[in-house]
Amino acid sequence: MTTSTQFAPGRASVSSAVMDSDLEEMLCGVEDQLGALGDALRLRDSHAIEGHAQQLHRALERAVAGFSLAARVGEIPPPLRHRLVKASGQVAAQRETLVRATMALDRAIDILLPEQASAAAPVYNNRVARGLSLYSN
Repeated sequence: MTTSTQFAPGRASVSSAVMDSDLEEMLCGVEDQLGALGDALRLRDSHAIEGHAQQLHRALERAVAGFSLAARVGEIPPPLRHRLVKASGQVAAQRETLVRATMALDRAIDILLPEQASAAAPVYNNRVARGLSLYSN
């Protein structure tokens, strides 16, 4: 009986350490993809933007699932929590950059092709509005 009690704390700490290293790996994946997407945005490389955005989406899904599980099972270490909040802020900043770029593109289209732009704008703007509403919740 004493033996099982002695192993329980060790097991919990080993499990916690494994969970922390998994969370660390997931968070590094998000941070790496955020950096790569930021670089692609600065270079205005549309193919790289698309690829990194998809990879970031997958990394975020894994991280959200992992951090949600960790929060249910125990406590997320403060340094990882801080990095997760920072990454969330970076996602919001990149999203805002894309919105501004989209608006600038819409204005340029309106100037260059006023008749065609006015016909296409409602469809495009509705699509952008729907996409932004997904992130506002």
